[in-house]
Amino acid sequence: MAILEVKELTKIYGSGDNQVSALDHVSFQVKKGEFVAIVGASGSGKSTLMNLIGGIDRPTSGSVLIDKKEIFDMNESELAIFRRRNIGIIYQFYNLIPNLTVDENIILPCLLDHRRPDNKKLERIVEMTGLSHRRTHFPGELSGGQQQRVSVGRALVNDPMFILADEPTGNLDSKAGREIIELLMAANQREKQTLILITHDEKIALQADRIITISDGRIIRDEVIRL
Repeated sequence: MAILEVKELTKIYGSGDNQVSALDHVSFQVKKGEFVAIVGASGSGKSTLMNLIGGIDRPTSGSVLIDKKEIFDMNESELAIFRRRNIGIIYQFYNLIPNLTVDENIILPCLLDHRRPDNKKLERIVEMTGLSHRRTHFPGELSGGQQQRVSVGRALVNDPMFILADEPTGNLDSKAGREIIELLMAANQREKQTLILITHDEKIALQADRIITISDGRIIRDEVIRL
C-alpha cells in the first residue's frame, strides 16, 4: 500500500526571463515500511521536493497524497496540524528549542497538540536514541550527534506515516553521522517505520531499499536496491 503518492509535482519560481523550474512533473510512490533515498547534486531540486512532500511549501501544480489524502486541499492551519501528526521531519540543523530539555523537545509535538505524552513511549524513545543520561539537558549542552538524536526522537514520538529526513548527517562528523543512519535504519527495520531520506552521500543512499535520483528538477533514475 502506498503511504505517499507524488503526482506530476511542479514548482516554478519567478516569472518571465527570471523563471526557474525547481521541480518538473515529478511522480513516484512510497510504500509502507519502505526506505527510500532521494539523491541529487546541489540545486537538483531535492530540497524543494522535501519541502513540498512535508507540506512546508506549496507546488505550482501537481499533488501530494499521504494515506490517500491530498494535503494541498487543506488550509495552512489544517496542514500544520496534519504535518505535526503524520510526518516526522528531521532537518540538517536539528531545529531544537534551546530552552527545552531533551525530554521536552522530544514530546513537543504532543504538547503542541495539547495531548498528554505517553511516558512509556518516551522511555522507549530515550533508550533507543541513547539519551537516557541526557534527559534533563538542554540542546546547548549536547554534542551535534546528540542533538540530532533528539530530533530523531521527536520525529518518532507521534508514530508518523513516514519520516522525512533532509541531509540528517550533513552537519555531523563521520562517526556521529553513521550512528544517526544506524538509528534511522533500526526504526525502519525493527519498527517498520517508513523512511524517506534526502542525501548527497552515495554510501548512505546505498543502504536504502530504493534510490530515486533527481537532476534539474526531474527524476532520472528510480532503482530498487533490495526487496
